[in-house]
Amino acid sequence: MQPQLERIAGLIDALSEWTGRLIAWLTLAMVLVTCAVVVLRYAFDLGWIALQESVTYLHAVVFMLGAAYTLRHDGHVRVDIFYRRLSPRGQAWIDLLGSLLLLLPVCVFILWISWDYVAASWSLLEGSRDAGGLPLVYLLKSVIPLMALLLLIQGLGQALRSLLVLRGHPEDAPAHDAEVEV
Repeated sequence: MQPQLERIAGLIDALSEWTGRLIAWLTLAMVLVTCAVVVLRYAFDLGWIALQESVTYLHAVVFMLGAAYTLRHDGHVRVDIFYRRLSPRGQAWIDLLGSLLLLLPVCVFILWISWDYVAASWSLLEGSRDAGGLPLVYLLKSVIPLMALLLLIQGLGQALRSLLVLRGHPEDAPAHDAEVEV
């Protein structure tokens, strides 16, 4: 049983790692597009709504689709008064219960509540309200359930890792990359 759980958790972590690294390249695109907007506006007195909106789209995609990667690397902000002082087993209990009682239900709720919202946008092929804006609002809205799905999958991976620790395999505990405490 343990090898299968380890393999599934590893595949989930690999998916989050791959998507996170892919999405990270969008930050470079966002910087370049922002620079282009500024140069065009102030050096050439030119501006395009679509170019400006693309920065917003990129920003949304980076944050929404990077959430699972951030969870994988324990980078989300949390109040950490007791957690760091606990043993790996105690941390595993908190991670498991937090995943099962908070993270996974919220992800399922977001998936459920966003489905009609996104479907309505797709049915209209919703575009920008601004003249000259991007005609891709429906694609941007599609990122909402995709974010929930990726977080749900990574939450399952986190729960599996916690179960492995609780079953006596502390080497499977997630690494705590972020050392920022609030």
